[in-house]
Amino acid sequence: MKRILMLMALLSAASSPVAPADYRAYVEKYARTAVAEMHRSGVPASITLAQGLLESAAGTSTLAVKANNHFGVKCHSDWKGKTIKHDDDAAGECFRVYPNAAASFRDHSDFLRYNDRYKPLFDLKPDDYRSWARGLKKAGYATDPKYADKLINLIEEYELYRYDSRSDIPEPPAALERPVEVSVAEASENFRFALTREIFKVNGVPFVIACEGDTYESLAAVYSLFPSEILRYNDLPAGTVAPKAGDRVYIDLKKCRTPRNLDKYIVASDGESLWEISQRFGVRLSSLRSFNPALREIELRQGDTVYLRK
Repeated sequence: MKRILMLMALLSAASSPVAPADYRAYVEKYARTAVAEMHRSGVPASITLAQGLLESAAGTSTLAVKANNHFGVKCHSDWKGKTIKHDDDAAGECFRVYPNAAASFRDHSDFLRYNDRYKPLFDLKPDDYRSWARGLKKAGYATDPKYADKLINLIEEYELYRYDSRSDIPEPPAALERPVEVSVAEASENFRFALTREIFKVNGVPFVIACEGDTYESLAAVYSLFPSEILRYNDLPAGTVAPKAGDRVYIDLKKCRTPRNLDKYIVASDGESLWEISQRFGVRLSSLRSFNPALREIELRQGDTVYLRK
């Protein structure tokens, strides 16, 4: 999801100039929502509040007032809710309309949590707001070269960092699962090819990494499978001969869905396919097509949401 964040444009859309009192009132109104989202998603409350202040002009922007859209989220092909037209990079662009501000905050958290480009942020300490702000800018969240500094200034001026350690909203009973990552206990992204082939797992499904010269028939023979079985396990048509070196090749049937708390994936770049996503998460292609009927016949674009379970 491409975000072009222009503070001046948002301010000009506001019904009146934004005063410090407006900023304080916004923080007081939405701090609990931001803290709840921090516990749910792992996004620091200070970052959420600072972005909301900046991108919605403290809740006075046209999108915030008319659409409860505090973070400038555009429609994209997967959006099925209400929409509003608003001038941004081009005239009359489509933006999401939310039933309330809390829904906007949740969608913003999910955008960061399930988007590949922001995964490194979740390895940071949750109270390291400076690194979070700079990481957002580095990952391409905003084009404004001073975006990170603006977030940091807001956090420090209004002491938003105090909400990152606030404990009046209980922690969830289990640790949050990291976004769009497989469990490190099951799989690793660092593969070493050896004469003795290692079997990995994702979503509980075993797979191997294809080496140069492998064919599906040769891999089927190694694991006592019929060639038709290994093709079916990998959602491939009859007659597919060989994987590319480095491809995942499943040696058992993929699952119908992902684990809980890993319910969707935000497409990182144009051109990704549902099949590639099914291989990445160990989910059957037929399931992804069922979960995402609107995406079956179109080319996926950056920012599209692919549901991994229902």
